[in-house]
Amino acid sequence: MGYLGQVDEEAPVQVWIDQDHCTGDGLCVTYAKEVFEFDVDGLAYVKDAAGELQTAVGARVDVPAHLRLDVIDAALECPGTCIHVVRARDGVEVAGPDSARVPA
Repeated sequence: MGYLGQVDEEAPVQVWIDQDHCTGDGLCVTYAKEVFEFDVDGLAYVKDAAGELQTAVGARVDVPAHLRLDVIDAALECPGTCIHVVRARDGVEVAGPDSARVPA
């Protein structure tokens, strides 16, 4: 899992969760409860701006600007490596299991 360089502070991002890899640990909910929530199956899902749980496979939601770094941190710390943060304009993953690693 990695983090693709600097995320443009103004560039909108979206997030989705691959429930097949979710461990139900809850770090994501701790980082950004406005964006992540558990469903009855014990797995985390994303919520839209109205707070509605999005349970469709691969459902993406826009990340509020003030939560962008919290959502990226959740993706970086997720033990299941199931959180994907992508740039809204082109779908390039900026944090999560499919993002490029940045050399230390």
